[in-house]
Amino acid sequence: MAPSATSSAAVEGLAQQATKHINAGNAPKTRDTNVYSGVQGLNASALIFTRNTQPRPIPDTSELENMNATTDHMITCTWTSSTGWQTPHLLPYGPLSLLPTASVLHYATECFEGMKCYRGHDGRIRLFRPDQNCIRMRSSAARISLPDFDPEQLQQLISALVSVEGEKWLPKSEPATFLYLRPTLIGSESTLSLRGPKEALLYIVALRFPTLDGPQEVTSSPNAVSLGNEVAAAQGLKLLASSEGMVRAWPGGFGFAKVGANYGPSFLANVEAKERGYDQILWLFGPQDEVTEAGASNFFVVWVTRDGTLQLVTAPLRDQVILNGITRRSVLELARTRLQPPVGGVDPLEVVERKFSMNDVEEAVGEGRLVEAFVCGTAYFITAVSHIHYRGKDLDIPTSKANGGSGGTYAGTFKTWLTDIIYGEERHEWGVIVEENE
Repeated sequence: MAPSATSSAAVEGLAQQATKHINAGNAPKTRDTNVYSGVQGLNASALIFTRNTQPRPIPDTSELENMNATTDHMITCTWTSSTGWQTPHLLPYGPLSLLPTASVLHYATECFEGMKCYRGHDGRIRLFRPDQNCIRMRSSAARISLPDFDPEQLQQLISALVSVEGEKWLPKSEPATFLYLRPTLIGSESTLSLRGPKEALLYIVALRFPTLDGPQEVTSSPNAVSLGNEVAAAQGLKLLASSEGMVRAWPGGFGFAKVGANYGPSFLANVEAKERGYDQILWLFGPQDEVTEAGASNFFVVWVTRDGTLQLVTAPLRDQVILNGITRRSVLELARTRLQPPVGGVDPLEVVERKFSMNDVEEAVGEGRLVEAFVCGTAYFITAVSHIHYRGKDLDIPTSKANGGSGGTYAGTFKTWLTDIIYGEERHEWGVIVEENE
């Protein structure tokens, strides 16, 4: 696909194309040139670095709660349909220039990724499976008519920002800390025309973020900040099932894509949940109240079927209602590869990706078959669920085997394995080391 605005194909075709991108991960570039169909492709090797001569102070704890504590630099790169991708710049963090009629401001032509870089116990900085984030961002861009790019080049730009910011913002004296990274692509063309934008802007920023997944990642470092959310996470999240009139995503839509339009409309339900004392919304879909996601995280249950089979169950990707989460994928792969035979007293289980309803969950709770439930994603990592309120009924989820904010045996095991990878305790191909620019 050329790096121009995606053609006006049918919604179903676009969704199928995006899913194909996720699975394939191969950008259609001509050999050795990084040029797509006669215009310039994204080229990380051309990056121009302008150092910030007025660096920002390291923020204190109070600034992290608002999740806006950015680092000193950012990366920007513009694109036009006539010339392709321009020279990328690593420059001081600052405002963007957009006209009031920019496409993104009116038609939500915006996609992004959420990922982290981690300071390991060995002093190295790692990204966790960044290739998967970059492939997914490409598929999201295709879904909303934004330009194509080589995912490998995006990963190199992300690594370049991390290499510059790491020494100051993730000092080696403070292991087991992280920065949150937000690559974003927006339609920047000044037009109210109902078409894909002919101009776009890619930018990448890094932020200091609070830890949301419980005490396992909390250290004495000022970088590892604990907020109120952590207390809830350590005790298990309380979820409010979405009301019958509120739907987050639907088959043939864009629930699988990480686009801004998936998030803004969900804030209303989330505000209601917070006001009623819950941590997140458990999103349901359809007349059977199929379980999809929890907030912006993927949702898992571990239960025993009526025939005695122990299962790990999560919603499937095939209807493109839920996000193809990187942590979700990793949990599934670890469950399939590491729990056969049993590991450390954790029994093997059957891994199932299928539709399931709140009625299934309610019956499993009532019959004592529900072993545990948890959410996973970049923000909450892996966090137990202790309670679900569904249509006037309160369902208590077992969390008796508390494990560092993870709750149950399986969630705790997956979290330990992934924590070891991201912080360098285990050498693994998923932990991609970034060489720092010292």
